Amino acid sequence: MPLALLALAVAAFGIGTTEFVMMGLLPNVADDLQISVPTAGYLVSAYALGVVIGAPLLTAFGARVPRKRMLLFLMALFTAGNLATAFAPGFPTLVAGRMLAGLPHGAFFGVGAVVAARLVREGRAARAVAMMFLGLTVANIVGVPAATALGQHLGWRATFLVVSAIGLVAMAALAALVPRLPLEHQGGVRHEIRALANRQVLLGLLTAVFGFAGIFAFYSYLSSMMTKVTGLAEGSVTLVLALFGIGMTLGTLIAGPLTDRAPRPTLYVALGTLGVLLTAFHFAADVTWLALVLVLLLGAVGFLITTPVQMLVMRGASEAPTLASAFNQAAFNLANAGGAWIGGVVIALGWGWTSPTLVGAVLALVGLGIALCNRGGTGSRVIARAEGESAEAESAPRERPVSAPSH
Repeated sequence: MPLALLALAVAAFGIGTTEFVMMGLLPNVADDLQISVPTAGYLVSAYALGVVIGAPLLTAFGARVPRKRMLLFLMALFTAGNLATAFAPGFPTLVAGRMLAGLPHGAFFGVGAVVAARLVREGRAARAVAMMFLGLTVANIVGVPAATALGQHLGWRATFLVVSAIGLVAMAALAALVPRLPLEHQGGVRHEIRALANRQVLLGLLTAVFGFAGIFAFYSYLSSMMTKVTGLAEGSVTLVLALFGIGMTLGTLIAGPLTDRAPRPTLYVALGTLGVLLTAFHFAADVTWLALVLVLLLGAVGFLITTPVQMLVMRGASEAPTLASAFNQAAFNLANAGGAWIGGVVIALGWGWTSPTLVGAVLALVGLGIALCNRGGTGSRVIARAEGESAEAESAPRERPVSAPSH
């Protein structure tokens, strides 16, 4: 695999760390700013809102900007947002900083996915995209626990200073390792927006919203389930979250080759299995060893969904995959917020701490139903070709200077 994918993974690591670390630092932020924890929770929503707003706007803005330059701009914006968060004097400016940090999230993964696919030979695009997302999953094993511990001992502002430093490292890696790819022919913003009307793209985005909402209905309340139902001590929750992160990483690793071979069957099996495992957790949550095994499996199966959905959406919008890819990231964040909200509703109704798993199972099966309706197109074309690249540009040595055939 090209070294440029390592640069994309480092950037994804920083993005994943800042996205999830606030959840563990809410009590610290609340104490420091003298606000309630529920009020501090708006900081999580502010980041998600930044993702949803920034994904289409920044991607449209960068439609005619060379890919490498756009990636550097987005990481610079990410770094500025985290610095603004670290130095925010009060809650309103902290909300603004979190929203600013979230703005480049979707656009970065949208552009990054297209770049990753263009760096490798035909038939390995999904593996390349999965390698980029690997940084996001590793963040949940290493980055988030370490950043949370740092924030608890040195103050939450120190966490976001470190994340800003990761952003600078990612910018240096992108500048050094990502080649200058020729700017392919673009039809403009209107052309990109028209590509979103493709039935395969719309159904793919809906699959992402419902399927991923299923896993987040579970994940958002995993800590409470493990302490109140499974009976683990609060000090063990960090290890449980790390176990889920290991599952995420394993799922992302196997998603690449499976998606390259059979994207639709991979997605169907992942969504169906997710529904079964979520239902099983509801009935097995009080058995410690079985609950822990299911946590690992749910992390793996949940994130096995990510790569095939991403590739199918990109291929559905084959003439303009960047905006569609960015919208897919916005869909994942809507799923994050929606799954957490629905899970909270059923708990508040008194259905029990494990009731979000049953809701999550239903959402996963709805996602499966939508995916089964989305059978149009073969999705076999290489992303670089699908973007309208000429045959001469495709064969130019500059386009894939860091790739080499592997067997």
